[in-house]
Formats: sequence, C-alpha cells, structure tokens
Amino acid sequence: MLVSKITDSEVEVMRVLWEANCELPIADIRKTLEKTSNWETSTIKTLLRRLCEKGVVLATKKDVFFYKPLVSEAEYNEYTTQGLIDRLYSGSAKNLVASLLGSKKLNASDIEDLRNLFKVGDKDE
Repeated sequence: MLVSKITDSEVEVMRVLWEANCELPIADIRKTLEKTSNWETSTIKTLLRRLCEKGVVLATKKDVFFYKPLVSEAEYNEYTTQGLIDRLYSGSAKNLVASLLGSKKLNASDIEDLRNLFKVGDKDE
C-alpha cells in the first residue's frame, strides 16, 4: 500500500469515496467532482487507476466498475500527520504543538479544547 505516494489530486478522489461510505461507479464520482473541479472523465479514470495500482482503492467490475477505498480517511490522516511530524519536527508532536502556539495559529478556544483533550489521560479527573 503506497499511502505515502497519494497526490493531492488523488486525495480529492479519495474524499469522494470516503464521504460516500460505499462503493461508487465512476459516474457518481464524476458528478461529485464536477462541483469542485473541471476534470475530464479521462482524468478521473487515470486518478482511479493510479489509486488502484497503489492498493488504496479497489475496483470491482459489475455492469460498470465500482470503486471503494481500502484505506480509511482516519488511517490516511494519521499516516500523513505522522509523516509531517517526522519530517518537520524530528518526530516530536510536542514541537508541533509548540510551533502552533508560538505562531498564534490557535485561538483561546482552540487552546482550551486541547487542554481538555490532554486531560483525558489524567488520573485526577
């Protein structure tokens, strides 16, 4: 499985599959993508073929091909987040959070939400 090699365009196709939560024919995938892109059907077919070759989408032939993801959105996000942390912060999630705090990317509400998430492991709570 080549999760690390999924391109931004391929992620757009994956999002359609993840949101559907069931296998889809290309016509439905195209209809959804028409709202956000101006890709031709041939482009979408190429992206789906590549995703199948990478082992992250399964194509099943019925009257037409139906496509379903073999990787969940949560698995993909976890993999890419870990890759970001490894690449930019030497594997330290703490350094990532410190960077977000230092750059003022988090507002007071975000910080409070994070505090509550961190409290989940506290034995005093």
